[in-house]
Amino acid sequence: MPEWLLPLYTSESVTSGHPDKLCDSISDAIVDACLEIDPDSRVAVETLVKTTGSKAIIVLAGEVSLNGEPPNYETIARETAASIGYTDHSIGMDATSDQRCKVHTYITTQSEYISQGVDGDIDSQGAGDQGMMFGYACNETEDTPELTGRYFPIPAALSQRLTRRLDMIQKSGEIPWMRPDGKSQVSVLMDDSEDLIPPYVSNIVIAVQHARDAGGLAFDGDAQREFIHQTVWEEVVKHAIPKRWLVDFNRKDLIVNGTGSFPDPGGPYSDAGLTGRKIIVDTYGGRAHGGGAFSGKDPSKVDRSAAYHARWAAKHVVAAGLADRCEIQVSYAIGRAQPIGLRANTFGTGTISDPELSNKILNVFDWRPAAMIRDLNLKRPIYLATASGGHFGRIPTEAGHFSWERIHEDRIAALQS
Repeated sequence: MPEWLLPLYTSESVTSGHPDKLCDSISDAIVDACLEIDPDSRVAVETLVKTTGSKAIIVLAGEVSLNGEPPNYETIARETAASIGYTDHSIGMDATSDQRCKVHTYITTQSEYISQGVDGDIDSQGAGDQGMMFGYACNETEDTPELTGRYFPIPAALSQRLTRRLDMIQKSGEIPWMRPDGKSQVSVLMDDSEDLIPPYVSNIVIAVQHARDAGGLAFDGDAQREFIHQTVWEEVVKHAIPKRWLVDFNRKDLIVNGTGSFPDPGGPYSDAGLTGRKIIVDTYGGRAHGGGAFSGKDPSKVDRSAAYHARWAAKHVVAAGLADRCEIQVSYAIGRAQPIGLRANTFGTGTISDPELSNKILNVFDWRPAAMIRDLNLKRPIYLATASGGHFGRIPTEAGHFSWERIHEDRIAALQS
């Protein structure tokens, strides 16, 4: 079969130092800081970053209403960027320098005409906005021991593992010439036909910013490019991708810095960053998405809470054995507590009809905004951890991160009954 006819599924991910993810992290750090002060905070903050020849700027804009003294937004922005690795103007930004990096803040309070519709108890608290949100789960990860329990699209899971590995390297400093900015892309051959071709990773693309003298070799020469390629293969790909998915992988199909080099300065110098621009990276790698971006928003915004809740419900459907794949679409009107509509789609893999499943999901899960916030315990400072590496397919923690990934046996039993 010609290669271009192979049934490939592709997903991408980006590192925490990618300019857009830098913005997501700053916005979510502000959400967390506000929730620390007041769990009922209303937050909608966007971030923009850009570096020019001599200066970098961070622009914060949005609305915050809380009971208490607002946090120092500028300090949060600088400390978040610095923690990601942007402490040197020569690599793309020095967020610690008042001279090299300026922070401009344009944050007001939430409109009273919005707040009057989203404040209240469990019956009266309405959705913070109109729109539709999607949740998705599948069993593609369940035959890989390292990924069991994720119920997540395998191309997205693998691309996320690659960028999280790059982030780990950056944080530890174990490869000092690697920089914060980077991306990954994974293509997986997955044949749904009767031919039953065993699935495997067919292509991997990695972009990683690097020092011009990486490896102590001449910049942009063949020797340096081979050195970077070999290092990425040994220290990133082989660490992040389970062996089961590399059995038929040919190393020539690993593309590293496809234009040749990705040298300093990168990050916000190479590309302006903006909150909410990586919504497919944040969700299911292209398998399902709807609604707005997540980062910078408190959980009263159903763009965030209903998307998390829909993922939670879809994951239970697949874990309960009711479908191999499940997509849930739910829609809201601003100020109304009950959703306008909900629909489940199992793509022909369900053990019961989609309308019957939709009714079960409506009965087993409470879709009112205050109830979703309660059931997932979302009024906590847990959002910075979601800003990079994906919001879904992650491991829930005892500290409350990724609560929408936790499976509850009582919900499984209710769906199966």
